[in-house]
Amino acid sequence: METKSATAARLFDIRRLIGGLFVVYGVIVTIAGITASDADIDRAEGLNINLWTGLSMLALGLFFLVWLKLRPTAPPPPDAADAARERQRGD
Repeated sequence: METKSATAARLFDIRRLIGGLFVVYGVIVTIAGITASDADIDRAEGLNINLWTGLSMLALGLFFLVWLKLRPTAPPPPDAADAARERQRGD
């Protein structure tokens, strides 16, 4: 039972969700920035905002995923798991 809760804690770590979403959206926005027309860039006063925003989103997403890799979620202590099981049995 403890291995299931530790696996679930790692799987649903918020850093994985945030990092993954930022990487996916960053790729999409970066592609939009790479394929931007001159008219789009002129509307943004000469700044390719999609390209810079997409690259920033990619960097932030990769930061979250590297952070997750370097500092993984610790499994819950056995005492907390035992107490949770006792509460479930008592209800």
